Amino acid sequence: MRLNGKRAVIIGAAGEGNLGQVVARQFAAEGASVLVAGRHEEPLAALAEEIGGHYAIADICDEGQLAALGQAAVDKMGGLDIAVNATGWGLLTPFLDTTREELERMVALQFVGPYQFFQAMLRVMDDGGSIVQVSSATAKIMMEDHAAYMGTKAGIDHVVRCIANEFGARGIRANSVAPGFTASPMTERAARNPAVVGAFAKEYPLGRVGTLDDTAEAITWLCTDGCFITGEVVQVNGGVTLRRNPTNAEIVAAAKAAKAAREA
Repeated sequence: MRLNGKRAVIIGAAGEGNLGQVVARQFAAEGASVLVAGRHEEPLAALAEEIGGHYAIADICDEGQLAALGQAAVDKMGGLDIAVNATGWGLLTPFLDTTREELERMVALQFVGPYQFFQAMLRVMDDGGSIVQVSSATAKIMMEDHAAYMGTKAGIDHVVRCIANEFGARGIRANSVAPGFTASPMTERAARNPAVVGAFAKEYPLGRVGTLDDTAEAITWLCTDGCFITGEVVQVNGGVTLRRNPTNAEIVAAAKAAKAAREA
């Protein structure tokens, strides 16, 4: 029960089986009181009932809803010790084809939104708390056609460092976790193709791509009292940042080779 007595808010938990939901289940199993948040009531209500927790409707792009989420943590749990942002949008668009609308949406979701989420949570967080931002290995290493996603993830990582520096005097730790390719609802189509997964896996020193449980375990540990880390991006990706992601051409070639082998 590593989080016994802790009170946690997890935003980005309205997608069935996504990282936010996996983290919520693990937090609850570790003894935390958990308030899950997102834009869709039905899956949030079901998850809250399953884990014996709470839920609130909150769009990370809406400052007023984020302020209400902070107040909900106080009203429902008596305060806040942990805040996790598990939202994201995996836009894959060539650099020159990325539109202004896509850029503005990405910045709202992956930079302005997290910035204001952490502001709202810090206003109600008790001393000695922990903040975790879900980043990406691609904030450090390249992946083609992913610039808007990568840039906003890298930007909010540096904001998290600023939080760590400013709020360390209150004992509040702030870190990011950076998974690599992970079989999840966000990567569902690619994850169903063993050839695509294999193209990524061969770049991982540990020999496999990550799972949502891998990332949830790292997030849980960062929120325990025994963690003496702040202002870091923890690379929870089997060492892929020691190497690289496959190129688009390599992914396509692997998929074509697998298809040809099946048809032979």
